[in-house]
Amino acid sequence: MEWTGARYADKPTVEVRTWVNATPERVWAIVSDVSLMPDMSDELQAVQWVDGDRPAVGGKFVGRSRHESFGEWSTTSHVIEYEPGRTFAWAVADLDRPSAIWRFRLSPKDSGTQLSEWMQMGPGRSGLSYAIDAMPEKEQKIVFVRMREFEQNMATTLAHIKKLAES
Repeated sequence: MEWTGARYADKPTVEVRTWVNATPERVWAIVSDVSLMPDMSDELQAVQWVDGDRPAVGGKFVGRSRHESFGEWSTTSHVIEYEPGRTFAWAVADLDRPSAIWRFRLSPKDSGTQLSEWMQMGPGRSGLSYAIDAMPEKEQKIVFVRMREFEQNMATTLAHIKKLAES
């Protein structure tokens, strides 16, 4: 059977959305606090701002992660979009060729907040690249499985944000 999914070079994306019964300001306070993210993720273990940086375009933070198939690693992320109450995005590793781009978007909706989390894999190399190098014939399946993992983890993250914001 031939796999017909995306390749890493296609820069595949995934997005998860939820509605939160809280103001955008309340949701933003949670989304923009990267120190809360490890509590919402099975993979992300810790986050620390570099040199006292804070959320702003150009700010950097180091994230330490763990995955049973990939082991442990850390990456430096660069804030590339920061519009309080609306958008928070960062590029992982290299600004010119990030291994991933992550973005939260918020907008007022029905007396609450529409919240989305989006990510793009690649185009820069990541830990997944080593698995693809070792099994190039399985690239599309490897990418598909990883994107589904991201989608599931993002849904869990948004559920945590929703619970915190609504409590």
